[in-house]
Amino acid sequence: MKPFTESLTPAAPTMLEAWERRVQESADQPFLHSFSETLSFGEVDRQADALAASLVANGVAAGDRVALYTQNDPLFAVGVIAVWKLGAVGVPINPMNTARELRYHLRDSGAKALITLPTLWDDVAAEVIADSPVRVTVIGRFLRWQPDGDGIRVEAVAAAVGAARPAPDGTVLLCLEDLPRGAPLADRPATSASDPALLTYTSGTTGSPKGAINTHGNLAFNAETYVQIGGLEPGQPILAVAPLFHITGSVGHLAYGIRAGCPLVLSHRFHPVAVVESIRRWRPVFTIGAITALMAIADSPELRDGDLTSLEVVYTGGAPVAPTLSDRLEKVYGSYIHSAYGMSETASPITVGPVGERSPVDPESGSLSVGRAVYDTELRIVDDAGTELPDGEYGEIWARGPQITPGYWQNDEATAAEITDGGFLHTGDVAFRDAEGWIYLVDRKKDMINAAGYKVWPREVEGVLYDHEAVSEAAVVGVADDYRGETVAAYVTVKTGQSVTEEELVAHCREQLAAYKIPRSIGILDEMPKTATGKIMRRALRD
Repeated sequence: MKPFTESLTPAAPTMLEAWERRVQESADQPFLHSFSETLSFGEVDRQADALAASLVANGVAAGDRVALYTQNDPLFAVGVIAVWKLGAVGVPINPMNTARELRYHLRDSGAKALITLPTLWDDVAAEVIADSPVRVTVIGRFLRWQPDGDGIRVEAVAAAVGAARPAPDGTVLLCLEDLPRGAPLADRPATSASDPALLTYTSGTTGSPKGAINTHGNLAFNAETYVQIGGLEPGQPILAVAPLFHITGSVGHLAYGIRAGCPLVLSHRFHPVAVVESIRRWRPVFTIGAITALMAIADSPELRDGDLTSLEVVYTGGAPVAPTLSDRLEKVYGSYIHSAYGMSETASPITVGPVGERSPVDPESGSLSVGRAVYDTELRIVDDAGTELPDGEYGEIWARGPQITPGYWQNDEATAAEITDGGFLHTGDVAFRDAEGWIYLVDRKKDMINAAGYKVWPREVEGVLYDHEAVSEAAVVGVADDYRGETVAAYVTVKTGQSVTEEELVAHCREQLAAYKIPRSIGILDEMPKTATGKIMRRALRD
């Protein structure tokens, strides 16, 4: 791996060129493993050619947006590559979105086409298409695991291609498997590094979701970053734990696999038993995913000794990790769990813990560092006035580099507010940097709790709760309080076979925290509310 102090040049300037090179070099090599099915780079390319040609024949042109509303299935990869072939822009959409949410994304992006699954079409999409700009929908086959009594049967099941609900007037409904195979597009538009490749929508925690523009250059650069940190050789599989619609899955799985010539191990949607079965079958070497997903795999009742030994490089992102949790996972995986940090606007990582190095621990919050700034990336830690702070002081992270979004789709106001000072993205995350360049993420600015004038960072309290032997997951939020303005509330889930009371957890916190940081209430839940990417939903806990 190159030192982060060196510069990095992508092997191909765009993801389309990276794909075309990979097909030329590895057409017969596997690219997608989905349960018992394997598709080669060449077969995916042929399917993408057929899809691109059909989209063009139905009025989709270069620059148009095409929504991808699928699970982690081959359809997503085929769809994205087809979109790039015709010079259009992919719009990945969370398959858990409701009709209202899907309608918002289709309207905001102006998507002219939709690529989806039969179940999502029948259950959600069919009812919103008429009230959207979409004029052509493509439905594709998928493979999935099936419930079987109280457990999961992870045998691949081919779903019916046909959709039960017809398309509304004015729209075209196509089946991917029925599209004619033929020559590639005759007049393929030129694609440059500055052209949008994806519109990745933010979660909307501070308002309506915004479409971060991820250019071909953004994705190609961070695909190259993953090549460096992952260290995979062509043919070594990548376990696709993160949803492909999420920026981590789009770049840390799909773009990385294309650039490195490595197959993706897909399992439709995340279930630990299904993932463990896929690991046994395909023996992946690399993965990156939410810490909650890695925990669920480690706690799977189906896990046996040796199942995870193929995973040589494991990363987690999205939240700082308590050292006790990292140690617990390392014992199960047999590999140290490295940390990374990024967001939709940064096309995945801007900081990474280098392979072979253990992240240092923040002595105050007890969380592990999320790594150092990656190649060609400048980070600033600034105060509320935008003044850069010295090492060791808390402030907001500003980031500038080749992977940073040029802005938000048709939202000049948000772009001007969040990307300033010569291209620095205002992340909204609070952190500090030590003298060796390690970044310690504290929290989102909005998550800071002001308890009677004292600042309380949820991560610190969560770290203490994770130290308790019975706690599986922990989340801390601020709630309104008539006397203190805000006070600290915590929620936990408990490990299987163990028990704990609220009083015992409060006593545990009292031993390690100042009085104003101690949770005034601790709720013990059966399950944490989570996003599709596995992040705990603090907003739901506040509500």
